[in-house]
Amino acid sequence: MSKEVKLNPVTLSVIGNMKRKGQKITMLTAYDYPTAAVVDEAGVDLILVGDSLGMAVLGYDSTLPVTMEDMIHHTRAVARAVKRAMVIADMPFMSYQISPEDALRNAGRLMKEANAHAVKLEGGREFAEAVRRMVASGIPVMGHLGLTPQSVHQLGGYKVQGKEESAARRILEDAKILEEAGAFSLVLECVPAGLGEEISKALRIPTIGIGGGVHCDGQVLVVHDMLGMFERFTPKFVKKYAALNTAMREAVGQYVEEVRQGVFPGKEHSF
Repeated sequence: MSKEVKLNPVTLSVIGNMKRKGQKITMLTAYDYPTAAVVDEAGVDLILVGDSLGMAVLGYDSTLPVTMEDMIHHTRAVARAVKRAMVIADMPFMSYQISPEDALRNAGRLMKEANAHAVKLEGGREFAEAVRRMVASGIPVMGHLGLTPQSVHQLGGYKVQGKEESAARRILEDAKILEEAGAFSLVLECVPAGLGEEISKALRIPTIGIGGGVHCDGQVLVVHDMLGMFERFTPKFVKKYAALNTAMREAVGQYVEEVRQGVFPGKEHSF
């Protein structure tokens, strides 16, 4: 009888040690049980239940309509599947912006009701107090700077952030403020590679890039993007590792033809 391999779960100390040792951290999104199971079994370190589910799964034009109930529902499904990776749940739009008390209450729901291991929120210094309150209450917090999709209308679209010197300085300052507030890691989205490198070297906590350059301590992509399942648009930072949309269309097309022609079900599929 073969022995069952015991998987060591990814924890905050594991992630911190990976940065110190120069080991790259891998992160992908997942929004449902079967996808999370595959991503976890493949060895991804961090699984983000992102509010990107609004666009990738729910068909919205942005992340703004995603609710706490959406996030709890999808995070629960992901958490059931995962055996090794750390599960991080996004805090959706207006779940933390009103007050630190609101932020703490909603983060607590994601931990208690959805079994998340940590939460992620967008924004810098303006949310430092919320981060402090959550961390003091035992909730690990990941930050998110650069292109922050919840602020897409304020930013004027999905554009690279931090290209000007003053903007780059502010992002670096915000990164240090979030680290001081207790964030355990930081996503850097759509910033110049040089800025991503500078911030990664300046912080003790790991940085996770998505369009932030190769010198970030880790990388994250939306799983539907990298598997070629979302074709509405493809950001520059996405590398497609598969073309599942094409494969799915071909499979469904074959099924339709076989049913219409009376080929399926065959004898082997019948009782």
